[in-house]
Amino acid sequence: MNQNKLVENVTSRDQDFAKWYTDLCLKAELMDYSDVKGFIIYRPYGYAIWEGIQKYLDRRFKETGHENVYMPLVIPESLFQKEKDHVEGFAPETAMITTTGVEELAERLIIRPTSETLFCTHYQKIINSYRDLPKKYNQWCSVVRWEKTTRPFLRGKEFLWQEGHTVHQTEDEARKETLDILDIYSDLGKELLAIPFVTGRKTEKEKFAGAVETYSIEALMHDGQALQSGTTHYFGQEFSKAFDIKFQDERNKFQFAFQTSWGVSTRLIGAIIMVHGDDEGLVLPPYIAPTQIVIIPIQSKKEIVKNAMDKIYKSLKDQGYRVMIDDSNKSPGWKFSEYEMKGVPVRIEIGPRDLENDEVVVVTRHDRNKHSLKVDDVINQIESILKNMHDEMYDRALNHVNQNTYEAKTYDEFKAYINKGGYVAMSISGEEAELIIKEDTTATARVIPFEQKIITDICPVTGKKATQTVWFARAY
Repeated sequence: MNQNKLVENVTSRDQDFAKWYTDLCLKAELMDYSDVKGFIIYRPYGYAIWEGIQKYLDRRFKETGHENVYMPLVIPESLFQKEKDHVEGFAPETAMITTTGVEELAERLIIRPTSETLFCTHYQKIINSYRDLPKKYNQWCSVVRWEKTTRPFLRGKEFLWQEGHTVHQTEDEARKETLDILDIYSDLGKELLAIPFVTGRKTEKEKFAGAVETYSIEALMHDGQALQSGTTHYFGQEFSKAFDIKFQDERNKFQFAFQTSWGVSTRLIGAIIMVHGDDEGLVLPPYIAPTQIVIIPIQSKKEIVKNAMDKIYKSLKDQGYRVMIDDSNKSPGWKFSEYEMKGVPVRIEIGPRDLENDEVVVVTRHDRNKHSLKVDDVINQIESILKNMHDEMYDRALNHVNQNTYEAKTYDEFKAYINKGGYVAMSISGEEAELIIKEDTTATARVIPFEQKIITDICPVTGKKATQTVWFARAY
């Protein structure tokens, strides 16, 4: 790998990971801070990444029979109070509208932190018979949660997301929906983001307020901390009983419906940055990158350069690639640095000297390797270049997970591994052990993996019988 540092104004990630992350968010022009603390401006480059995620998921949701809807921004306080556990989970971080500026409102309005209650009241009105089921709705929107500590994309007072809410006739159908969506999220990581998600069920303590079971996709960042990147929830009949969502079954008997909910957010942009980025800037996986290929002419006014540039650009554009030309007056060195910073996957340098041999220079961002290719070979090989890049980035991220996943047989071993960073699997007795671990180490339970392997019969924390193996990590 070529180690020459082109970008000098980014903090090294090993020196100060948090500063490195913020540098990239701002300098790569993904976002900017607004005039209200905790609310960010999504700049075009950052928003385009979110649009790519939207496009992929929207297609997958529609292929599986889901429909998009839009619910109101505000929830009456009395409605929000209807599901007790749900309210307790969100009460500390809800923002409320109390006045119009002229007069006090008769009832306070909560700006949605999530939309379960809105979907439930709507479903209660429109579902009467088993023939009305299933109802599989999704909405793309923003939500507001009054977080104390904020960081761009990872945790903000407002963020963009999708939230799916479905209603089913049977428990089996609802449980299948919950896990099917988890698979779609896992595919999103593998096929688009080049991120290997660890999946599993959340512990009782970590599950979503009001859910029977919560499942999660977890990503491991370069610094060894985990990031909860999306969740799916099986609600059972918890909400349907609170909101009286009933249907008449085939025998004309009334039954409470079974429900699910699930979502991912713009937090995924933060995951892309922290899993793949390096000291030069962003490293964007090729299928999610807003610009996949940038063409930089050297001496663009020369006829030979202009002709080659136009030919390559048109061919790539016609094949559907997101390609741009930078023939501005800035120096080639400045351009190289700029597109390294922005993580553009492929840079094509076209200069008169190389063109004498009918060649151009192709630079791949993820490994910073330079390749001299014939002009026609660039056009023919770009598909395999991008695919190889995606696969190598995924494998590198998977290798990082594998090298930083440990099994602990003693509590001392657990603490030593947690301090190294990464996931630590340990067999525990239950919530008591979980609470002690969090207090002692700040590590939290990330997932209970689907494939259970009891490492020790006795819990190393409490000395009681171990009942399940849980993966722990420090997390964002």
